[in-house]
Amino acid sequence: MIQRIRSVQPMPDYCLRVDFDDGRRVLYDVKEDMNLPGYSLLQQVPGLFQQVQLDSSRTCVYWDDEIDLPSDAIYEYGHEAKA
Repeated sequence: MIQRIRSVQPMPDYCLRVDFDDGRRVLYDVKEDMNLPGYSLLQQVPGLFQQVQLDSSRTCVYWDDEIDLPSDAIYEYGHEAKA
């Protein structure tokens, strides 16, 4: 089952706070993905990281046409966040 994201919020130090429909809340460290193609732009372009968006299906967050993260990866690799 694909986990649907309720909300995403950029946090300091290239982390995302993500709330899922099932009530789970995680912190996902995007720094771990900076070696992937295109992701270095999140550090190089001022303010880009803060422009994270949720796609209409709520199964992916993205910054542009090349930089995105699927909800299942965030769900699996994110660390439980405090409420």
